[in-house]
Amino acid sequence: MVTREIGSVAFGMPGGESSAAAHARPIDLEHLSRQTIGDRDVEREVLDLFVHQALAVREAIVSADVAERLRLCHALKGAARGVGAFPIADCVGKIETHPDDAGLIRRLARLIDEVRDFIAAINR
Repeated sequence: MVTREIGSVAFGMPGGESSAAAHARPIDLEHLSRQTIGDRDVEREVLDLFVHQALAVREAIVSADVAERLRLCHALKGAARGVGAFPIADCVGKIETHPDDAGLIRRLARLIDEVRDFIAAINR
């Protein structure tokens, strides 16, 4: 019984007491759990792969030409939706429509940093 309570509290507030409600988190953990059938090891692996991909996109997107930027966004959008990183998916969707919008690209960089930090916090 104690393990169950600790587990639910830890998963309910990953990152500690400062974490926002589930709907405000950078990753929808319920969606991720459904995608991975609740397998925590698979969740960690998928999130690790996603962070590496997102960081690579963050580095490449600024200097990419429009065609490459669209390709990067399209790939990241699918991956983001798969893991439940819906704010990133929405942002890259907007970049696909407005590929030269520097404000959207800066927003994407911030969102990627938030996801990276959030995943690091829940993996402690």
